[in-house]
Amino acid sequence: MTLSQLEIFTRVAELKSFTLAAMFLSISQSAVSHAIKSLEKDFNVSLFTREQNRVTLTEIGNTLLNRAQHILSLQEAMRQEALASNGLKKGVLRIGSFGPGSSTGILPPLLKVFRQQYPSIEIIVDEGDDESVAQWLQEKRIDIGVVVLPDERFDTFPIKHDQYVAILPLNHPLTQYNGVTLKQLCEYPFNLTQAGSGKIVMGLFSAQKLTPKIQFRTRQLLSTFSLVARNEAVSIVAQLAIPENINNIVVKPLIPSVTRDIAFAVNNYSDASPATKAFIKLVKKQLS
Repeated sequence: MTLSQLEIFTRVAELKSFTLAAMFLSISQSAVSHAIKSLEKDFNVSLFTREQNRVTLTEIGNTLLNRAQHILSLQEAMRQEALASNGLKKGVLRIGSFGPGSSTGILPPLLKVFRQQYPSIEIIVDEGDDESVAQWLQEKRIDIGVVVLPDERFDTFPIKHDQYVAILPLNHPLTQYNGVTLKQLCEYPFNLTQAGSGKIVMGLFSAQKLTPKIQFRTRQLLSTFSLVARNEAVSIVAQLAIPENINNIVVKPLIPSVTRDIAFAVNNYSDASPATKAFIKLVKKQLS
């Protein structure tokens, strides 16, 4: 078993394709196949189930993937620590972001300053929903993730206070009020956005024993905004996720207010790579 084989293994698992893994790593497909076969021979197990052009992890393959990701994470941390002894010049910083709220509302100014201070550090940002980011952190696919507090699984660093708001079409009857209640929203066609906060929104209604008139379910926030702007539904989203230049939509606070605290999270700060620690240090300085 080599680190190169483990890197190939994790890339095939991520992309679910030998061909795409080969393209990503700039090696031949035969080299990818040879690496996987060698690992399977060493461990005496099948890592993947192969079906036509798609591969999926076996149960033991999924277990070993977590180990492989941990080993590669440690290897990257060791490499960065060695480089950092002469100044932090090279390395990779992998960040998990949950949608436009963090990708456009939080990260850009921080990454701009970080790139100015550490221009040779490669930054990779993966975007998913809240649950995906947490899973990526646990699997060590990313170094830092944006999470909603509380989350006792990680070491966290609060960065933003946010709230959930109602979004309404222009000239909607509810726009006359300073704020709206969940009960009022239940009187109109409702869009449930499933871009990470769907469970939270449904939990709000459930806590008050209310049932919204769900007529649309969207996975992209742009689809949510479009439906509301066309006067087809009302919805609830996190305020941080609303673009500054949004048109034909009125934003109203919920009554009572529903807030959330957002933080950067790492698995274990003491074990974090030098690039990760440098980013956290910058975050604390910029947001203090």
